[in-house]
Amino acid sequence: MTASQITRDIGRSGVTASAVGLGTWAIGGWMWGGTDEKESIAAIQASLDAGVTLIDTAPAYGLGRSEEIVGKALNGRRDKAVIATKCGLVWHTQKGRHFFDQDGKPVHRYLGRDAIFHEVEESLKRLGTDYIDLYITHWQDPTTPIAETMEALEDLRKAGKIRAIGASNVSRTELEDYARIGGLDAIQERFSMVDREIEAELLPVTTREGIATLSYSSLALGLLSGVIGPDREFEGDDQRRDNPRFSVANREKVAAFSADIRPVADAHRASIAQVVIAWTLAQPGITFALCGARNPRQALDNARAGTIRLSDEERGLIDTAIAGRLAQMDS
Repeated sequence: MTASQITRDIGRSGVTASAVGLGTWAIGGWMWGGTDEKESIAAIQASLDAGVTLIDTAPAYGLGRSEEIVGKALNGRRDKAVIATKCGLVWHTQKGRHFFDQDGKPVHRYLGRDAIFHEVEESLKRLGTDYIDLYITHWQDPTTPIAETMEALEDLRKAGKIRAIGASNVSRTELEDYARIGGLDAIQERFSMVDREIEAELLPVTTREGIATLSYSSLALGLLSGVIGPDREFEGDDQRRDNPRFSVANREKVAAFSADIRPVADAHRASIAQVVIAWTLAQPGITFALCGARNPRQALDNARAGTIRLSDEERGLIDTAIAGRLAQMDS
């Protein structure tokens, strides 16, 4: 019998999703060397077929491109997916704070009520749906009070446009403000074996408040996947090309780490990436692990991680390998 996907609740929203989620930043193409729409659609559909229901996207991933591809992939299958998308990175207005330029367009961080109501309608159109399961503030906007943002999001929830509310890339102070106002169901933050700052800063708050945590970059942009060797070269606008995290020395450390945990992978007939994802889901306070995939093979590899249950002994072996090989990684 095939093991079933782990499923978990998105805070107190009543929305349940697979613990492994498909992240679609790379599918948008921007900062990932372009995209192949046909392969991307196949990756999303392969995820659904494997029991992965959580599909995470955002308008900023290719200025709407990722959402459009997700919408095409879910045509006729909307009821099988739990869609998470975002608001707060805008290019239709220059309110808020300038953040970056994409394809010649200035993108601002802005979470005012007017922008949120504009953005949700644009996302609904691109996604081809009339509701969003989890709506997340992508980056925080210091020019707009969180209370104003949350009032707008709660109004969208009452209107049936969204089912759950999340926030991403928050400081502890911002998270405490969200918690004080109430209504927040989830946060989405960078977390992996080599990015663990939220364990001390944010997870005590989410645990106390019953807020779910979605980890992004769970494989550290693919560094921990076990398939990026020291000789790999990155091309075009691939953000990893000039990233010191992907130095040859670091990749050699990851190769040694992969060898250390190979017995765990072999015991589960799993890949290194699957073991890394399973370890992530076993960490206290981590509810969901978002993993990118650009083709069906990658999608299915990630999906199987949601069926693996690591023993205490296996987690201990992995923790020892992390401490010995990854703790001193250059960043």
